[in-house]
Amino acid sequence: MPTAASIDLSNITDFVVNGGHGVKGLSEMGLQKLPKQYIQPMEERITKSTVILDDQIPVIDMSNWNIDNKLVGEKVCNAAEKWGFFQIINHDISLEVLESVKEATYRFFKQPAEEKNKHSKENSSTNNVRYGTSFTPKAEKALEWKDYLSLFYVSDEDAAALWPSALRDEALDFLRNSEVVIKKLLEALMKGLNVKEIDQTKESLLMGSKRINVNYYPKCPNPELTVGVGRHSDVSTLTILLQDNIGGLYVKKLDSDTWVHVPPIHGALVINIGDALQIMSNGRYKSIEHRVMTNGNNNRISVPIFVNPKPSDVIGPLAEVLESGEEPIYKQVLYSDYVKHFFRKAHDGKDTVDFAKIN
Repeated sequence: MPTAASIDLSNITDFVVNGGHGVKGLSEMGLQKLPKQYIQPMEERITKSTVILDDQIPVIDMSNWNIDNKLVGEKVCNAAEKWGFFQIINHDISLEVLESVKEATYRFFKQPAEEKNKHSKENSSTNNVRYGTSFTPKAEKALEWKDYLSLFYVSDEDAAALWPSALRDEALDFLRNSEVVIKKLLEALMKGLNVKEIDQTKESLLMGSKRINVNYYPKCPNPELTVGVGRHSDVSTLTILLQDNIGGLYVKKLDSDTWVHVPPIHGALVINIGDALQIMSNGRYKSIEHRVMTNGNNNRISVPIFVNPKPSDVIGPLAEVLESGEEPIYKQVLYSDYVKHFFRKAHDGKDTVDFAKIN
Protein backbone atom coordinates (compact mmCIF):
# COMPACT_ATOMS: atom_id res chain seq x y z
CA MET A 1 0.00 0.00 0.00
CA PRO A 2 1.52 3.37 -1.03
CA THR A 3 1.91 6.01 1.68
CA ALA A 4 1.59 9.78 1.43
CA ALA A 5 5.37 10.00 1.57
CA SER A 6 5.87 7.48 -1.23
CA ILE A 7 3.99 9.28 -4.01
CA ASP A 8 4.51 12.68 -5.54
CA LEU A 9 1.58 14.71 -4.20
CA SER A 10 2.08 17.29 -6.97
CA ASN A 11 1.20 14.57 -9.47
CA ILE A 12 -1.79 13.11 -7.68
CA THR A 13 -3.79 12.93 -10.90
CA ASP A 14 -1.43 10.31 -12.27
CA PHE A 15 -1.82 8.14 -9.14
CA VAL A 16 -5.58 8.63 -8.78
CA VAL A 17 -6.75 8.70 -12.41
CA ASN A 18 -4.13 6.96 -14.57
CA GLY A 19 -3.00 4.47 -11.93
CA GLY A 20 -6.58 3.52 -11.10
CA HIS A 21 -6.12 4.01 -7.35
CA GLY A 22 -8.96 6.54 -7.19
CA VAL A 23 -9.65 8.64 -4.11
CA LYS A 24 -10.01 5.36 -2.19
CA GLY A 25 -6.26 4.89 -2.69
CA LEU A 26 -5.61 8.43 -1.42
CA SER A 27 -7.89 8.03 1.59
CA GLU A 28 -6.20 4.79 2.64
CA MET A 29 -2.80 6.53 2.84
CA GLY A 30 -4.00 8.31 5.96
CA LEU A 31 -3.59 11.82 4.53
CA GLN A 32 -3.77 14.49 7.22
CA LYS A 33 -4.98 17.20 4.87
CA LEU A 34 -6.87 17.40 1.62
CA PRO A 35 -4.65 17.62 -1.50
CA LYS A 36 -5.00 21.02 -3.19
CA GLN A 37 -6.40 19.42 -6.38
CA TYR A 38 -9.62 18.64 -4.43
CA ILE A 39 -10.15 22.02 -2.75
CA GLN A 40 -13.35 23.49 -4.17
CA PRO A 41 -13.92 27.24 -4.54
CA MET A 42 -15.97 28.74 -1.68
CA GLU A 43 -19.15 29.00 -3.75
CA GLU A 44 -19.14 25.24 -4.44
CA ARG A 45 -18.84 24.13 -0.82
CA ILE A 46 -21.79 23.15 1.36
CA THR A 47 -21.99 25.48 4.35
CA LYS A 48 -24.31 25.55 7.36
CA SER A 49 -25.64 28.94 6.30
CA THR A 50 -27.16 27.50 3.10
CA VAL A 51 -28.70 24.34 4.62
CA ILE A 52 -32.28 24.25 5.93
CA LEU A 53 -32.72 21.85 8.86
CA ASP A 54 -36.51 22.04 9.34
CA ASP A 55 -37.64 20.85 5.91
CA GLN A 56 -37.34 17.64 3.93
CA ILE A 57 -38.36 16.03 0.66
CA PRO A 58 -41.65 14.05 0.68
CA VAL A 59 -41.71 10.39 1.76
CA ILE A 60 -44.35 8.37 -0.14
CA ASP A 61 -45.67 4.99 1.02
CA MET A 62 -46.08 2.77 -2.05
CA SER A 63 -47.89 0.02 -0.10
CA ASN A 64 -51.17 1.87 -0.74
CA TRP A 65 -50.74 1.65 -4.52
CA ASN A 66 -53.07 -1.34 -4.94
CA ILE A 67 -55.70 0.19 -2.65
CA ASP A 68 -55.72 3.73 -4.04
CA ASN A 69 -53.22 4.28 -6.84
CA LYS A 70 -54.93 7.61 -7.70
CA LEU A 71 -54.03 9.10 -4.30
CA VAL A 72 -50.46 7.72 -4.38
CA GLY A 73 -50.14 8.93 -7.98
CA GLU A 74 -51.21 12.44 -6.99
CA LYS A 75 -48.57 12.48 -4.24
CA VAL A 76 -45.91 11.39 -6.75
CA CYS A 77 -46.92 14.10 -9.26
CA ASN A 78 -47.09 16.76 -6.54
CA ALA A 79 -43.59 15.84 -5.30
CA ALA A 80 -42.30 15.89 -8.91
CA GLU A 81 -43.68 19.42 -9.40
CA LYS A 82 -42.76 20.96 -6.04
CA TRP A 83 -39.49 19.19 -5.18
CA GLY A 84 -38.30 17.04 -8.10
CA PHE A 85 -37.19 14.58 -5.38
CA PHE A 86 -38.98 12.19 -3.01
CA GLN A 87 -38.33 8.98 -1.10
CA ILE A 88 -40.44 5.85 -1.46
CA ILE A 89 -40.99 3.20 1.21
CA ASN A 90 -42.76 -0.20 0.99
CA HIS A 91 -41.89 -0.40 -2.70
CA ASP A 92 -41.71 -4.23 -2.86
CA ILE A 93 -37.98 -4.49 -3.63
CA SER A 94 -36.74 -6.78 -0.89
CA LEU A 95 -34.18 -5.69 1.69
CA GLU A 96 -32.15 -8.72 0.66
CA VAL A 97 -31.76 -7.36 -2.90
CA LEU A 98 -30.81 -3.90 -1.58
CA GLU A 99 -28.29 -5.21 0.97
CA SER A 100 -26.75 -7.58 -1.59
CA VAL A 101 -25.99 -4.80 -4.08
CA LYS A 102 -24.48 -2.66 -1.30
CA GLU A 103 -22.23 -5.55 -0.23
CA ALA A 104 -21.25 -6.15 -3.87
CA THR A 105 -20.35 -2.46 -4.24
CA TYR A 106 -17.89 -2.74 -1.35
CA ARG A 107 -16.56 -5.98 -2.85
CA PHE A 108 -15.83 -4.31 -6.19
CA PHE A 109 -14.03 -1.31 -4.67
CA LYS A 110 -11.98 -3.49 -2.30
CA GLN A 111 -10.21 -5.03 -5.31
CA PRO A 112 -6.64 -3.99 -6.17
CA ALA A 113 -6.27 -0.85 -8.31
CA GLU A 114 -4.97 -2.85 -11.30
CA GLU A 115 -8.10 -5.04 -11.26
CA LYS A 116 -10.49 -2.06 -11.17
CA ASN A 117 -8.41 -0.19 -13.72
CA LYS A 118 -9.09 -2.91 -16.32
CA HIS A 119 -12.46 -1.13 -16.69
CA SER A 120 -11.12 2.43 -17.10
CA LYS A 121 -11.83 4.47 -20.23
CA GLU A 122 -8.35 3.69 -21.54
CA ASN A 123 -8.45 -0.06 -20.79
CA SER A 124 -12.08 -1.20 -20.97
CA SER A 125 -13.02 -3.41 -23.92
CA THR A 126 -16.43 -1.70 -24.08
CA ASN A 127 -17.97 1.76 -23.61
CA ASN A 128 -20.75 0.07 -21.63
CA VAL A 129 -18.47 -0.52 -18.61
CA ARG A 130 -16.51 2.40 -17.17
CA TYR A 131 -14.49 2.70 -13.95
CA GLY A 132 -13.36 6.18 -13.02
CA THR A 133 -12.92 8.87 -10.43
CA SER A 134 -14.33 12.38 -9.96
CA PHE A 135 -16.63 13.35 -12.90
CA THR A 136 -14.67 14.70 -15.88
CA PRO A 137 -11.13 15.11 -14.50
CA LYS A 138 -9.77 16.74 -17.67
CA ALA A 139 -12.48 19.45 -17.59
CA GLU A 140 -12.58 20.14 -13.85
CA LYS A 141 -10.78 22.96 -12.05
CA ALA A 142 -11.18 21.05 -8.77
CA LEU A 143 -11.65 17.29 -8.53
CA GLU A 144 -14.56 15.56 -6.77
CA TRP A 145 -13.97 13.05 -3.94
CA LYS A 146 -15.65 10.02 -5.51
CA ASP A 147 -14.82 6.78 -7.37
CA TYR A 148 -17.42 5.03 -9.50
CA LEU A 149 -18.22 2.15 -11.81
CA SER A 150 -20.83 2.82 -14.50
CA LEU A 151 -22.66 -0.04 -16.23
CA PHE A 152 -24.84 0.57 -19.28
CA TYR A 153 -27.44 -2.19 -19.65
CA VAL A 154 -27.83 -3.68 -23.13
CA SER A 155 -28.92 -7.26 -22.35
CA ASP A 156 -28.36 -9.99 -19.78
CA GLU A 157 -25.96 -11.68 -22.23
CA ASP A 158 -23.92 -8.49 -22.66
CA ALA A 159 -23.78 -8.01 -18.87
CA ALA A 160 -22.73 -11.64 -18.32
CA ALA A 161 -19.87 -11.17 -20.78
CA LEU A 162 -18.67 -7.69 -19.81
CA TRP A 163 -19.74 -6.59 -16.31
CA PRO A 164 -17.21 -7.26 -13.49
CA SER A 165 -17.99 -10.53 -11.72
CA ALA A 166 -17.57 -8.87 -8.28
CA LEU A 167 -21.01 -7.26 -8.60
CA ARG A 168 -22.58 -8.41 -11.87
CA ASP A 169 -25.32 -10.64 -10.44
CA GLU A 170 -26.29 -8.24 -7.64
CA ALA A 171 -26.42 -5.20 -9.95
CA LEU A 172 -28.58 -7.11 -12.45
CA ASP A 173 -30.86 -8.28 -9.64
CA PHE A 174 -31.40 -4.71 -8.41
CA LEU A 175 -32.04 -3.56 -11.98
CA ARG A 176 -34.58 -6.34 -12.63
CA ASN A 177 -36.37 -5.88 -9.32
CA SER A 178 -36.70 -2.13 -9.84
CA GLU A 179 -38.68 -2.56 -13.07
CA VAL A 180 -42.14 -2.84 -11.46
CA VAL A 181 -41.78 0.25 -9.28
CA ILE A 182 -40.29 2.28 -12.16
CA LYS A 183 -43.34 1.45 -14.30
CA LYS A 184 -45.72 2.41 -11.46
CA LEU A 185 -43.98 5.76 -10.99
CA LEU A 186 -43.97 6.51 -14.72
CA GLU A 187 -47.63 5.51 -15.01
CA ALA A 188 -48.52 8.02 -12.27
CA LEU A 189 -46.31 10.76 -13.74
CA MET A 190 -47.75 10.27 -17.24
CA LYS A 191 -51.34 10.44 -15.93
CA GLY A 192 -50.41 13.81 -14.43
CA LEU A 193 -49.44 14.95 -17.95
CA ASN A 194 -52.70 13.82 -19.58
CA VAL A 195 -51.06 10.72 -21.11
CA LYS A 196 -53.79 8.08 -20.80
CA GLU A 197 -51.69 5.04 -21.63
CA ILE A 198 -48.01 4.22 -21.96
CA ASP A 199 -47.81 2.40 -25.30
CA GLN A 200 -44.62 0.79 -26.63
CA THR A 201 -43.42 4.00 -28.28
CA LYS A 202 -43.87 5.99 -25.06
CA GLU A 203 -42.28 3.25 -22.96
CA SER A 204 -39.24 3.26 -25.25
CA LEU A 205 -39.02 7.06 -25.01
CA LEU A 206 -39.30 7.07 -21.21
CA MET A 207 -37.22 4.01 -20.35
CA GLY A 208 -35.56 2.79 -23.55
CA SER A 209 -32.17 2.54 -21.87
CA LYS A 210 -30.84 2.04 -18.34
CA ARG A 211 -27.56 2.57 -16.58
CA ILE A 212 -26.61 1.46 -13.07
CA ASN A 213 -23.70 3.12 -11.27
CA VAL A 214 -22.00 2.17 -8.03
CA ASN A 215 -20.38 5.10 -6.22
CA TYR A 216 -17.75 5.04 -3.49
CA TYR A 217 -17.04 8.11 -1.34
CA PRO A 218 -14.12 7.26 0.99
CA LYS A 219 -13.66 9.13 4.25
CA CYS A 220 -12.01 12.43 3.60
CA PRO A 221 -9.62 14.75 5.42
CA ASN A 222 -11.12 18.30 5.57
CA PRO A 223 -14.51 17.25 4.15
CA GLU A 224 -15.74 20.86 4.43
CA LEU A 225 -13.28 21.92 1.68
CA THR A 226 -14.46 19.57 -1.07
CA VAL A 227 -17.49 17.74 -2.48
CA GLY A 228 -18.29 14.12 -3.29
CA VAL A 229 -20.36 15.26 -6.27
CA GLY A 230 -20.73 18.85 -7.43
CA ARG A 231 -23.99 20.67 -8.19
CA HIS A 232 -25.82 19.04 -11.07
CA SER A 233 -29.14 17.68 -12.23
CA ASP A 234 -29.41 14.23 -13.85
CA VAL A 235 -29.91 13.80 -17.60
CA SER A 236 -32.25 10.83 -17.05
CA THR A 237 -36.03 10.43 -17.19
CA LEU A 238 -35.98 9.14 -13.60
CA THR A 239 -33.21 8.23 -11.19
CA ILE A 240 -33.74 5.55 -8.52
CA LEU A 241 -31.10 5.86 -5.80
CA LEU A 242 -30.17 3.40 -3.09
CA GLN A 243 -28.08 5.14 -0.43
CA ASP A 244 -26.48 3.66 2.67
CA ASN A 245 -27.01 4.92 6.23
CA ILE A 246 -24.22 7.57 6.24
CA GLY A 247 -26.02 10.49 4.59
CA GLY A 248 -24.56 13.37 2.61
CA LEU A 249 -26.99 13.90 -0.29
CA TYR A 250 -28.30 17.48 -0.50
CA VAL A 251 -31.10 18.76 -2.73
CA LYS A 252 -31.63 22.38 -3.74
CA LYS A 253 -35.02 23.73 -2.70
CA LEU A 254 -37.04 24.98 -5.66
CA ASP A 255 -36.70 28.72 -6.37
CA SER A 256 -34.18 29.29 -3.58
CA ASP A 257 -30.47 29.19 -2.82
CA THR A 258 -30.92 26.81 0.11
CA TRP A 259 -30.24 23.10 0.38
CA VAL A 260 -32.05 20.28 2.18
CA HIS A 261 -30.39 17.07 3.40
CA VAL A 262 -31.95 13.76 2.30
CA PRO A 263 -31.81 11.64 5.45
CA PRO A 264 -31.22 7.91 4.90
CA ILE A 265 -34.30 5.81 5.66
CA HIS A 266 -33.61 2.09 6.01
CA GLY A 267 -35.05 0.24 3.01
CA ALA A 268 -36.17 3.42 1.22
CA LEU A 269 -35.24 4.52 -2.30
CA VAL A 270 -34.69 8.13 -3.33
CA ILE A 271 -36.41 9.08 -6.59
CA ASN A 272 -35.64 12.15 -8.64
CA ILE A 273 -36.88 13.62 -11.88
CA GLY A 274 -34.20 13.96 -14.57
CA ASP A 275 -33.75 16.58 -17.29
CA ALA A 276 -35.35 14.34 -19.95
CA LEU A 277 -38.65 14.26 -18.02
CA GLN A 278 -38.47 17.99 -17.24
CA ILE A 279 -38.20 18.57 -21.01
CA MET A 280 -40.98 16.07 -21.86
CA SER A 281 -43.28 17.63 -19.25
CA ASN A 282 -42.49 21.12 -20.64
CA GLY A 283 -41.12 22.16 -17.27
CA ARG A 284 -44.00 20.92 -15.09
CA TYR A 285 -41.87 18.25 -13.41
CA LYS A 286 -38.62 19.61 -12.03
CA SER A 287 -35.16 18.14 -12.45
CA ILE A 288 -33.45 19.61 -9.41
CA GLU A 289 -29.84 20.35 -8.58
CA HIS A 290 -28.31 18.08 -6.00
CA ARG A 291 -24.84 17.33 -4.66
CA VAL A 292 -23.02 15.13 -2.20
CA MET A 293 -20.99 16.20 0.81
CA THR A 294 -18.02 14.09 1.90
CA ASN A 295 -17.56 12.60 5.36
CA GLY A 296 -14.56 12.83 7.66
CA ASN A 297 -15.33 9.66 9.64
CA ASN A 298 -16.99 7.15 7.33
CA ASN A 299 -16.89 5.71 3.83
CA ARG A 300 -20.18 6.09 1.96
CA ILE A 301 -21.64 4.23 -1.01
CA SER A 302 -24.67 4.78 -3.24
CA VAL A 303 -26.20 2.88 -6.14
CA PRO A 304 -28.25 4.90 -8.64
CA ILE A 305 -30.23 3.45 -11.53
CA PHE A 306 -30.67 5.96 -14.36
CA VAL A 307 -33.78 5.33 -16.47
CA ASN A 308 -33.30 7.10 -19.80
CA PRO A 309 -34.59 7.50 -23.34
CA LYS A 310 -32.62 5.57 -25.96
CA PRO A 311 -29.59 7.53 -27.26
CA SER A 312 -31.23 7.65 -30.73
CA ASP A 313 -34.52 9.12 -29.40
CA VAL A 314 -35.52 12.71 -30.05
CA ILE A 315 -36.95 14.27 -26.89
CA GLY A 316 -39.12 17.36 -26.50
CA PRO A 317 -42.40 18.39 -24.82
CA LEU A 318 -44.97 15.59 -25.19
CA ALA A 319 -47.87 16.26 -27.58
CA GLU A 320 -50.39 15.57 -24.76
CA VAL A 321 -48.84 18.35 -22.65
CA LEU A 322 -49.19 20.88 -25.46
CA GLU A 323 -52.76 19.82 -26.43
CA SER A 324 -54.32 22.62 -24.39
CA GLY A 325 -52.39 25.27 -26.30
CA GLU A 326 -49.45 25.49 -23.89
CA GLU A 327 -46.38 26.99 -25.58
CA PRO A 328 -43.31 24.70 -25.72
CA ILE A 329 -40.38 25.91 -23.59
CA TYR A 330 -38.02 23.29 -25.03
CA LYS A 331 -37.08 22.30 -28.57
CA GLN A 332 -36.76 18.77 -29.91
CA VAL A 333 -33.23 17.45 -29.24
CA LEU A 334 -31.45 14.19 -30.02
CA TYR A 335 -30.96 12.56 -26.62
CA SER A 336 -27.39 11.41 -27.39
CA ASP A 337 -26.42 15.04 -28.21
CA TYR A 338 -27.89 16.18 -24.90
CA VAL A 339 -25.95 13.54 -22.95
CA LYS A 340 -22.68 14.34 -24.75
CA HIS A 341 -23.12 18.01 -23.84
CA PHE A 342 -23.51 17.02 -20.16
CA PHE A 343 -20.44 14.77 -20.01
CA ARG A 344 -17.99 17.02 -21.83
CA LYS A 345 -17.88 19.62 -19.05
CA ALA A 346 -17.58 19.87 -15.27
CA HIS A 347 -20.69 19.77 -13.07
CA ASP A 348 -22.35 23.17 -13.39
CA GLY A 349 -25.73 23.06 -11.72
CA LYS A 350 -28.68 23.29 -14.10
CA ASP A 351 -26.82 24.72 -17.09
CA THR A 352 -27.21 21.56 -19.20
CA VAL A 353 -30.98 21.95 -19.60
CA ASP A 354 -30.47 25.34 -21.28
CA PHE A 355 -29.06 23.33 -24.20
CA ALA A 356 -32.65 22.28 -24.97
CA LYS A 357 -34.41 25.61 -24.31
CA ILE A 358 -36.08 27.55 -27.10
CA ASN A 359 -34.23 30.88 -27.15
